[in-house]
Amino acid sequence: MPKAPAIDQQRLLDLQAVDTRLAQLAHRRATLPEQTELDGLEKERRRSADMLVAARTLVGDVERQVAKAEADVAQVRDRAARNTRRLESGTGSAKDLQGLQHELESLARRQGVLEDEELVVMERLEQVQFAAAELTTTDTELTEQIADVTARRDASLAEVAQEETAVLARRQAVVMGIDDALVALYEKVRAPRGGVGAALLRSRRCGGCQLELNASDLSEIRRAASDDVVFCEECGRVLVRTEESGL
Repeated sequence: MPKAPAIDQQRLLDLQAVDTRLAQLAHRRATLPEQTELDGLEKERRRSADMLVAARTLVGDVERQVAKAEADVAQVRDRAARNTRRLESGTGSAKDLQGLQHELESLARRQGVLEDEELVVMERLEQVQFAAAELTTTDTELTEQIADVTARRDASLAEVAQEETAVLARRQAVVMGIDDALVALYEKVRAPRGGVGAALLRSRRCGGCQLELNASDLSEIRRAASDDVVFCEECGRVLVRTEESGL
């Protein structure tokens, strides 16, 4: 049975309290609500950014359609203007002038069709530009929210780190007051047991597994010397005996 001064065994409870707090701080760091919120916002922003790229691409496509429609209308208008000038000048044979008149009528119809098509694509452009503008606003808002949550997340992490530094300093001081072999034993025991290597025996109950010791185990612990290191038969943790143990 390992041995260590009773006072050192009791100091294991201080060490365990420090390690428990370190585990709590590590859990806090891993489960920060700000990080969860930030992950959600960044996911939303990536989705929004993809939609914005698609919207801007569509705006470019429709702008080219508008430019083509405008060019088509302008081409018909220019040709109609030239024909009108020739017709008004009266130059050419009657047959030529009659042909110009027919072409002007055809061009007028064609211009009407093209202008209708131009109006449709211009309305379409307004729609896609409005959608792109809304997505741009959303992206800006998400960027601002991400910056705000990131700042809050970083402040929380800094708070955790600050406390960890203080707790680690406390741990070092506690370890220095405990026998090295006992600390090594404690570390070996706690590694596979959720970080809990030592527990107070209070009212015949193990503070680690919360089970009450049977009469046989209690009898053996009563017979153990004060410098004997005893263990819980159920969970294997070091049992620290004090006046609260009920022995």
